[in-house]
Amino acid sequence: MKTRILTYFLAFTAMAYSQQSERDIVNKIDSINSEALSYYGKNQIVQSFKEFNKAKKLSDSIDDSYGKAIACFNLGNIYNLMQEYENAEHSYIEMLEASKKTDDNSLIAKAFLSLGEFEKKINPPHVALDHLEKALAHISKDDYLGKNDYDKSLYESILLKTRINLCELYLETGDLDQAYLNLLRIGDRVNDKTDLESYYIKGHFNYLYGLYYVEKELYNSASQKFELAVTILKQKSLENKDEVNLLLAKAYKQFSLSLAEGNNEEEAYQALLKHNQYQNKFINEKRINYEVITRSKLLIEDYKNDAQIAKTEKALLLQRADDIKTINLVITIALVLLAITLILLYKGYASKRKLNTVLGEQNSLLEFARNEAVKSSELKSKFISNVTHELRTPLYGVVGITSLLLKNNNLSACDNKLLESLKYSGDYLLNLINDVLQFGKIESEKLELKHISVNLRELIKNNVNSFNYRLQETNNKIITSIDENVPNYIKCDSVRLSQVLINLIGNSIKFTESGYIHVRIKTLNLSEDNVALHFEVEDEGKGIPEEKFNTIFENFQQLDDENNTNYQGTGLGLSITKKIVELFGSEIELESEVGVGTKISFDITFDIDHDQKCQEELDESSGKLVDLKEKYEILIAEDNKINQIVTKNLLSKQNYNCEIVENGLEAIKALEEKSFDLILMDINMPVMDGIEATKMIRKSDAKIPVLALTAADIEYVKENYDDIGFTGILTKPFDNDEFFQMIETSIQRSKKYGNGLERVS
Repeated sequence: MKTRILTYFLAFTAMAYSQQSERDIVNKIDSINSEALSYYGKNQIVQSFKEFNKAKKLSDSIDDSYGKAIACFNLGNIYNLMQEYENAEHSYIEMLEASKKTDDNSLIAKAFLSLGEFEKKINPPHVALDHLEKALAHISKDDYLGKNDYDKSLYESILLKTRINLCELYLETGDLDQAYLNLLRIGDRVNDKTDLESYYIKGHFNYLYGLYYVEKELYNSASQKFELAVTILKQKSLENKDEVNLLLAKAYKQFSLSLAEGNNEEEAYQALLKHNQYQNKFINEKRINYEVITRSKLLIEDYKNDAQIAKTEKALLLQRADDIKTINLVITIALVLLAITLILLYKGYASKRKLNTVLGEQNSLLEFARNEAVKSSELKSKFISNVTHELRTPLYGVVGITSLLLKNNNLSACDNKLLESLKYSGDYLLNLINDVLQFGKIESEKLELKHISVNLRELIKNNVNSFNYRLQETNNKIITSIDENVPNYIKCDSVRLSQVLINLIGNSIKFTESGYIHVRIKTLNLSEDNVALHFEVEDEGKGIPEEKFNTIFENFQQLDDENNTNYQGTGLGLSITKKIVELFGSEIELESEVGVGTKISFDITFDIDHDQKCQEELDESSGKLVDLKEKYEILIAEDNKINQIVTKNLLSKQNYNCEIVENGLEAIKALEEKSFDLILMDINMPVMDGIEATKMIRKSDAKIPVLALTAADIEYVKENYDDIGFTGILTKPFDNDEFFQMIETSIQRSKKYGNGLERVS
């Protein structure tokens, strides 16, 4: 009897201890989730990411579905912020699966709501509608009357957010009856709320009500709702929030349009100014956040790589420990069985075997380290390529639309100046992207110099003229001096030489105010076949301290100036310049004195172009052709709406007829129904991309010119140019003159030679 009682006591004690231990882990999970959420609120994204992953692993270890759901929800938000949409969707689905195990309707509804909000961004409306309707169904199962204030607040928040999102989607799909029903349900709950979140929802609600009235063409009612929305959203407690600024920008825009419909033009104009103010405020905040996001993405990738390496190393160590145990066991048995006379011989054999094992393991580790280094390099290259593609695509729209507006002669001088500023900013961003790509090519030793005929004086003139706007801003002047005996035509890589000169001149303008920049080209040695030239760029700027001479041309190095932030940049320009000059077989020379100025020079020897016919060929290839005497038909294969508008407007202004299709498959179908003189083919498109479409077109038509347009630096396309079948390739955003030159050259060559596969450079 006593034994049985003792057994029961021990079992009860063990069970109680186990339950207490599990409760401690649950508390720890809740603590980690709270701490991670705090890091997220402070924009410490990487630390937040690590903590949520830790909470997720702990939750899995004890099957804590609630803790895992919370961790997955926040991980989904982080991946969504990082624009890693596949990982974000996976995290939200994991949250949904975990929440279903809790039987907590509010948590399940929150999971469906998160998926619905996510799907709104990337998928057709019906997908998001399905998730949001399920969220509404689950949250409606719970009755929070009589519950505590926290549960009531959670219930109201999920319910209102779900109906807000449903209302937006119904308005988008044109289902006005369902939209109005949701507006009524929202109004019943939100009008008497005074907390911060409800103010935002109340503003959003009135904005959506305004959109509903716009669809009903009740513009006076719409204006009242939009005015009420902006009044609510401009509460001090809601200031400086991204989503509030974005919603205010949208509300003022719709308010302006509604007022215009009601013939209140002055008020409409004032509302439009407010729209621009909040739109700029939102864009500026986004730009600041984008820098944090970019750094965080890189650090998170490093964290993932480190975690994978640690996991692999741990597995190797465990395997090594097992191997050592096995070897020790074999050695022990052998020592027992072997005679004393074989001991010395066995020791020699064992030592040799152990040495071979160690060498093999070291080789394995070295091979593993090499593979990881290759993976890291490939990841960096892929990341840079993806980021530059994402930047170049909207930049094409900015530069293209700006160029179109600048051609409008009816603009005021003020508007022209603003547009010139915008175009300069777009060109600056493009140069920045090209610097990053150029740096990657130089580092991977993929950059090769071309050897073509170049009019040196024209090249210098064009490079100097590209700085007209910056010269006006800084009140500087450029003085160009070229020796008379410098040949007109030399053979060199004009793009790389221009890049060197533009970097040096731009750097001089950056550090000079109200001064002179001298660009000089002198002849060092002239023979019948080649010429040695001395290039120098001298300014009257702030100068470079002597201690910086050895580091100024290194990667990511800049001059430090606490009192002036105008000198900021990537720190890549001079580094790339130095490497390109070295590719030309020369070296950079630097002379500088603080407060006096800086002179940078280099010497390069070029071949002289004596062929008189090369000028005629150059004129033809550079676009000096006869004007087109008929309207040519051009097919544009492009999925981006803004790019479609820009490209079509550019071509229409030059008297071309255009037809637009969304992908490569539609381009093939359009060719079957109608003949075209040229195709502008985007590389990245849904359904069928530009590469596959071009290959299929070439099976039936080898004559029509196909020009590839891309915002990415695609090495595959350049390396397999002829196999794919492209006539030419342009990287967006492109120079308009270069664009039309390539189109005209391609069409005329096709008409003359009947071969669309001949390259156009």
